[in-house]
Amino acid sequence: MNGNDPRVFVTGAGIVSPVGNHVEDCWRNLVEGKSGAGPITRFDASQYETRFACEVKDFSFDGIIDRKDAKRMDRFVQFAVVASHEALRSAGLGDPIPDAERIGVIVGSGIGGMETFEEQHTNLLQKGHRRVSPFFIPMMISDMAAGQVSITFGLKGPNFATVSACASGAHAIGEALRLLRAGDADVILAGGAEATITPMAVAGFGNMRALSTRNDDPQRASRPFDVGRDGFVIGEGAGMLVLETESHAKVRGARPICELAGYGASGDAYHITAPCVDGEGAARAMQRALADAAMPAEEVGYINAHGTSTPAGDPIEVHAVKAVFAEHAKRLWMGSTKSMTGHLLGAAGGLEAVVCALALQRGVVPPTINLESPDPQCDLDLVPNTARNAKLKAVMSNSFGFGGHNVSLAMRAVS
Repeated sequence: MNGNDPRVFVTGAGIVSPVGNHVEDCWRNLVEGKSGAGPITRFDASQYETRFACEVKDFSFDGIIDRKDAKRMDRFVQFAVVASHEALRSAGLGDPIPDAERIGVIVGSGIGGMETFEEQHTNLLQKGHRRVSPFFIPMMISDMAAGQVSITFGLKGPNFATVSACASGAHAIGEALRLLRAGDADVILAGGAEATITPMAVAGFGNMRALSTRNDDPQRASRPFDVGRDGFVIGEGAGMLVLETESHAKVRGARPICELAGYGASGDAYHITAPCVDGEGAARAMQRALADAAMPAEEVGYINAHGTSTPAGDPIEVHAVKAVFAEHAKRLWMGSTKSMTGHLLGAAGGLEAVVCALALQRGVVPPTINLESPDPQCDLDLVPNTARNAKLKAVMSNSFGFGGHNVSLAMRAVS
């Protein structure tokens, strides 16, 4: 960022999540420390080592997506459209959408239409190639969340997807920031969507020993930074932000939630799934976000951690935060809302960016639940079990993905 770059505000937000399908419901449950985990209902998981997940409950697209159109959308796309509808309405961008050519869409998804892929592969094997749906490809490909959001709401600005595993949603938001600063759009709807609670996805993650197997107590299974953590809990959903240049927001009288001030990205160049053991790549992403925002490290009061509840990842992130924030690391709060939502994979960065924006606006930091016996290597203030009230100046959201993709987003309160 330089002095000539326009400021970019968050002016709207939308959520579909395991703990609520609207911003207010999700926020209330996060602050109250409620878990979204429970037995898998999307398929018969009775023979699996992991038989629970953080599923979206009572999801409805009524009044938003026509039923005929919905049949041509994978579940992750439906999530993106519904969350985008809420985000646009909360930003005051209703029908008709003004200046549609200046409003873009970027939606990240790490895996895309996994459910559609599995269903159509079954059709191929059991019924033959002529029974594969002609809509298979446009339902399954990862860019179709962005495409269908654009089509549904008539948004004609820059339109694409980011695919970087669990950093996908955060990458979408960061790239939107760059496009807005460059003048390529006035408004961009950005975030992530994922729906991979499917037989193959759960089998794949389970067989690589990434998932918790705490089947007897699912709501206590996601326990970031705790010595008893044994893997992440897979989740699903979408989180979307309306990002808008300061000048455009002022002209239409929009009320900003916060400022999206900085974006940092890096690569580990280390391993296909494991984070670099010294956290150097994660640290560089955080440093770049701070530099991009022209933000002193001491200004950050809260970090929404990647914090997946894996044995290796959690202490590495703590180490990286210490490297970046030095003595200030002992004074800031770092929590993981994945303890309640589970890990939404490519949608995680979108949902958690919404959480960070709300924390700034409302002066509340959600807790890390199930943190009963902190890992001695994770010796920061991790906001255990109870939300905190705090007047925050700035916050950071971290997202790290398989393949060594690292993203940090820096946000600042609007006075």
